[in-house]
Amino acid sequence: MEQVDESGPRRWVREHLGDRSWVQKSLIAGAVLTIVWMTGVPESIGRRAIFDSVVLIGGPLALGYTHGRHIGWHVDRVAIRNAVLLAMFVLPIYLVGSTLPTIRAYYPMWETSLAMGEFLPHAIQLFTLALAAETYYRGLLCVGVKEIGIVAVFISPVVYMIHHAAKPPIEFLLSGPTDVLFGAVDYHSNSILPSVVAHGAGLVLLDWLVLREPLFDPTELLESLQWLPIPL
Repeated sequence: MEQVDESGPRRWVREHLGDRSWVQKSLIAGAVLTIVWMTGVPESIGRRAIFDSVVLIGGPLALGYTHGRHIGWHVDRVAIRNAVLLAMFVLPIYLVGSTLPTIRAYYPMWETSLAMGEFLPHAIQLFTLALAAETYYRGLLCVGVKEIGIVAVFISPVVYMIHHAAKPPIEFLLSGPTDVLFGAVDYHSNSILPSVVAHGAGLVLLDWLVLREPLFDPTELLESLQWLPIPL
């Protein structure tokens, strides 16, 4: 039988990933995907939604499919219950956050309006970005490697914070604890549904709220938080 000469990417994959464990493959793939994402992410939300879908959804799902892993793309009653509970828990954070000057100055990240014909496509694209992010962070790097135990929850927070470095200071500081919280809920749910719902709905709600007048005057809140070493 004629032997196929493997070269280039296929040979590299066979030599470097062939004998590694699933956890090792997941971490290596995660590192490669984050480099690809950070060097190639486009600016417009339309192109960003497509790019993230290919890199952060397609990449992890392809790896999971070839190894018989669902990486969190799984729904059952526990996942649905926890999705509702997590969404209810983070709702006040989004409501209060939408009144903060630094948040209102930063969002929406992409131009839109409250007109249904403009906001609905915008909302769908935001939800797509959330699904992509959760498939990568909570899917590939948490639920997908839960065989290592609860420590899986602490794999992605540093990368998650790096990806939020350009966000408002308060959001950057909260991104690490948020990553741990979302990861813990998804870990115990064996599904990324809770974080997808909380993250996706939160992004849509935040933009919708910021486009309107603040729900309340945040002056008293800002005065009570003057001790924080960051602008709000």
